[in-house]
Amino acid sequence: MCRTCGCDDHQFEPVATQIKLDDKLLAKNDRLAEVLRARLARDHIAACNVIGSPGAGKTTLLEHTIRALRDVSISVIEGDQATDHDARRIAATGARVMQVNTDAGCHLDAAMIERGLTELAPAPRSLVVIENVGNLVCPALFDLGEQAKVVVVSLTEGEDKPLKYPHVFRAARAMVLTKFDLAPHLDVDPVRYIEHARRINPAIEVFPVAAKHGHGMAEWCGWLRRQIGAVA
Repeated sequence: MCRTCGCDDHQFEPVATQIKLDDKLLAKNDRLAEVLRARLARDHIAACNVIGSPGAGKTTLLEHTIRALRDVSISVIEGDQATDHDARRIAATGARVMQVNTDAGCHLDAAMIERGLTELAPAPRSLVVIENVGNLVCPALFDLGEQAKVVVVSLTEGEDKPLKYPHVFRAARAMVLTKFDLAPHLDVDPVRYIEHARRINPAIEVFPVAAKHGHGMAEWCGWLRRQIGAVA
């Protein structure tokens, strides 16, 4: 008898079966991610997995980043459930881009990245940026073979986000805090925002940015150059 509702149908075994299936899917994904990581390292290509909520400013950040790093060969894999709106914005910067639509999927996986790398064929000593589907939960769980995860959060989302979504902040090597120019107009404390992030991950590097105004872009782009230099 089910302990939850008293019916004769046991409700716990299907849940356990689902967990086992998820574990197998993650294991398969992780094996392919390791292959991709080795391939990228062999070709001296830095790859960053950019994760953030819808509206955090991921695509705007990438547009201004690409324009600021004109001397760097950058390829972009754009993840969205539908449309190619973001891919067209990235293409307008001159960067090579591939759109991946996941339909009902809430994240990119290593197989999607493998197809993207095959199509884009990034040059040695270049940068691949993966803009994941807008979501702070599922993308944090899936290894894509990247060199580093970067979490992008806007000041407008509220200073409690690192505490509410700790897994992605724990997994990220860097946090870009966007829309920083709005600080005077918001009831949000940027210092507390950063403190919360470092409570979850003391080693996380933080870049307060207002991309449209150029604020913080030099520091952020310098960090990206260091990632490229680390694999060159």
